[in-house]
Amino acid sequence: MKELTDFRYRGARAVILLHEKELRQFVETWKTAKAIAVALPETRDPNYVSLAALLRHVMHSARGYMVWICEKLELPDLQIRPAPDVEVIEAEVDDYLEHLLQQWRKPLVEVRGRRFYQPAYTAPWNVDYCIDALLEHALVHPMRHRFQLQELME
Repeated sequence: MKELTDFRYRGARAVILLHEKELRQFVETWKTAKAIAVALPETRDPNYVSLAALLRHVMHSARGYMVWICEKLELPDLQIRPAPDVEVIEAEVDDYLEHLLQQWRKPLVEVRGRRFYQPAYTAPWNVDYCIDALLEHALVHPMRHRFQLQELME
């Protein structure tokens, strides 16, 4: 993890590298769950109606977090491609994951530490976050879904 050495705020660097690790682990866990045909619990949540929907949800969310951060910090639009549709996400996830992770590495390199803590912004789900807290939320998101899949596989 001696990558990305030029970050002004090393906390962002740490979360970005950890997020990358967690997203990769989630995808591997998802592939295992898919291979053994894990059934998700019944729900009305459209993000959990199928394994493909869950995979798309995690990829879509990872994209959305960084797009939101860039918007709030008034950074250039990264042109992160939207997550593939549910019907093709399984076939396209590896390519999309690499694109997504590369884009996550770019925007926060020059951002100074104080901008990660103040001000707070209201997220689309109506919760206030400073940028640092939203980065940590983004880190935990694939971790939480990986844990859920692992429990279903036991």
